Amino acid sequence: MKVEYINSFYKATQDVFKLMLDLNPERGNLSMAEEMVSSKDANVVLGVTGDLKGSILFGFSKDMALEMVKIISGIEMDKIDGFVSSALGEIANIIGGNALTELTAHNYICDIVPPQIFVGDYQSFSMATGKGLLLPLATSIGEFEIYIFLKEK
Repeated sequence: MKVEYINSFYKATQDVFKLMLDLNPERGNLSMAEEMVSSKDANVVLGVTGDLKGSILFGFSKDMALEMVKIISGIEMDKIDGFVSSALGEIANIIGGNALTELTAHNYICDIVPPQIFVGDYQSFSMATGKGLLLPLATSIGEFEIYIFLKEK
């Protein structure tokens, strides 16, 4: 996996979190991932098509997801419902769009597929793209993870 894939998603995440949430995600240690197995409560999967093919998974804890929605909307929620899921999907969609725009500087032309949101513990997603990378991130309101499974067409 090329470094520009990871850097594009990391930069896009930093930019979106700073702009929308006034948070500064800090990157943890990257690791290889054979599959997407999230222990998080709320997961958003974006498909990628075009010059790159694959999937991106964003995994958030319940507490972090609810705090993110509170920051954005000013509404305090006590469970991950349709409103919270929609907000998480939109945040992931914006990050994905920004990351793919960033990748055009490296001559990759890609599109994202609308997000799919999965709520519940220990979700496992099988990806046909082979190995990927796990990018853990930490903020003042919690830790989250981004799985990046991309390969060139």
